[in-house]
Amino acid sequence: MNDRVAASMHALPDGEAELSVVVRLPWEDVARLGQEAGRLAAQLGRPVTLDEAVSHRLRSARVSAAHAKPGGEQPIAAPSTASVASLPRISGSA
Repeated sequence: MNDRVAASMHALPDGEAELSVVVRLPWEDVARLGQEAGRLAAQLGRPVTLDEAVSHRLRSARVSAAHAKPGGEQPIAAPSTASVASLPRISGSA
């Protein structure tokens, strides 16, 4: 984690948590997030932020992660090698 920025986490009333992090992404991945936000906005019929699009994509990935190892045995991806392109596609997306 970057020493300049401390991650923060907040418990939400609905039983979920909100985690704030800083992620460095190539512009190509930011563009893909913009496309994802556009698709989600069209589905929902309202404007969508990039962080909302990311949250939606991660939730969709979590539902389809039946192959995940139990008990925290999953390897942690290095932030420098992770990209939006490596996230699973949502049904109906290009």
